[in-house]
Amino acid sequence: MAAEVYDVIIGVDRAAVKPEEKKTRFPTAYTILALLILLVAILTFVIPAGRYQTDEDGAPIPGTYEQVESNPQRLTDAIMAPIAGMYGIQAEDGSVNVYNEGALYGAINVALFVLIIGGFLGVPMKTGTIDAGMAWVVNRLGKKGNLLIIMLMLIFAAGGTSYGMAEESLAFYPLIIAAMIALGFDALTGVAVVMLGAGIGTLGSTVNPFATGIASGFAGISLGEGFIYRLIILILGIVLGAWFVLRYAKKVKKDPARSLVAPMKDENEKHFLRKDERSEAPALTGRRKAILLLFALSFVVLIISVIPWSDLGITVIPTMGWWFGEFSALFLVAAIIIGIVGRLGEKGFVDTFIDGARDLLGVALVVGLARGISVVMNNGLVIDTILNAFEQTLASMKAVAFINTIFLLYLPLSFLIPSSSGLATVSMPIMAPLGGFANVPEHLIVTAYQSASGLINLITPTFAVVAGGLAIGRVPISTWWRFVLPLVLLLGVMVMVVLSVGVVAGQ
Repeated sequence: MAAEVYDVIIGVDRAAVKPEEKKTRFPTAYTILALLILLVAILTFVIPAGRYQTDEDGAPIPGTYEQVESNPQRLTDAIMAPIAGMYGIQAEDGSVNVYNEGALYGAINVALFVLIIGGFLGVPMKTGTIDAGMAWVVNRLGKKGNLLIIMLMLIFAAGGTSYGMAEESLAFYPLIIAAMIALGFDALTGVAVVMLGAGIGTLGSTVNPFATGIASGFAGISLGEGFIYRLIILILGIVLGAWFVLRYAKKVKKDPARSLVAPMKDENEKHFLRKDERSEAPALTGRRKAILLLFALSFVVLIISVIPWSDLGITVIPTMGWWFGEFSALFLVAAIIIGIVGRLGEKGFVDTFIDGARDLLGVALVVGLARGISVVMNNGLVIDTILNAFEQTLASMKAVAFINTIFLLYLPLSFLIPSSSGLATVSMPIMAPLGGFANVPEHLIVTAYQSASGLINLITPTFAVVAGGLAIGRVPISTWWRFVLPLVLLLGVMVMVVLSVGVVAGQ
């Protein structure tokens, strides 16, 4: 989907491009993960096999590692690994395959949830509710430029932190950029409002199922654990981002020559302010307001269901302890209710839901493929060997140094594996237990992962949202880097401070 969206935006007809004219592209997440499965299978012939003794919760006990007889994985094992990872079947000897009975945490429940929430997101989009709500905000605050910037960034951040708003944000770039130019700002301001708003929201994901949810699942913890630290990162990130964009916007409005895209000012005004060529946004009717309320309420219920209220000493709100099965049911029911309110009809709802699920099919497949890496490492008995290597190095660090090193390690990993879901599935079986050796809770490992992934996705040109958003705004990638890198550094330092405080507070 991302490739097709990008092609439409920049006007490329792949069928018309001759082979010799095609540019070299960075491999997709599917290719990278498939190659990693083969590489890890080869490494099982080289890396010594070993195991830790575990406690009653299944966590490895530090200092108990010992080598065992090796079990190298062959080509057939590598081919079956993603299937086994999706099913999550465990043999009596601890190996994972699809021919034996016995439960192991598989990716099938995660993949199913991804498909259902994809269908859920497609329903309000089909009714025009999201477009209508965004247009209403722009029109209502049209003359209050500074307030409009803040409100729009908050709205996009809400989408990022709740469901990882990404490709769907591309539809709003023309509208927001046109509004910013009309208010005396520039195209870069419009791009920043959308990209940084949604991006910082994703960086500070509180309940984002595609990042925080999947990572928490494979770390073996509740989605509610660490919520407060993720919320702090979200709030501080929005404050920093809004301040940064407002500072630039005010400078441009005062002196247009200081715009980083000043040479394109006249051309951008002609391109984005052609009102006669832009279709009118749908009106925010009472029905669409009700759909917006139901949409927001779905995520409120999700938040309430995952927070361990009893651990916080709160007895008024029940601790429900919901997980992926209940999440899937929640968003399926919510989608049906929204479809009824939106009067999509039975066929219209089913078609819309399936189209939405189809858009996220790639994410579901990435999760299964990434889980295959864990299967190969587990069956090859090398996971504990890798953990032991980390224990001898990273775990000897002080807890504060450890968590910040994990954050820094996730930066290049996030570039190598641009899929946040795939990265979580690949890395959490190793990183989460590693935290136990350094007395760092798993939820901080999850927070370090998602923050690093979100940070990298603000600048990486291989991310469809960055490439597509800049193409729509006619902003060169070099100009975007020049603009955003100071903020990226500020956000990185902020995250490290919050992670450090979290470690100290937990001791």
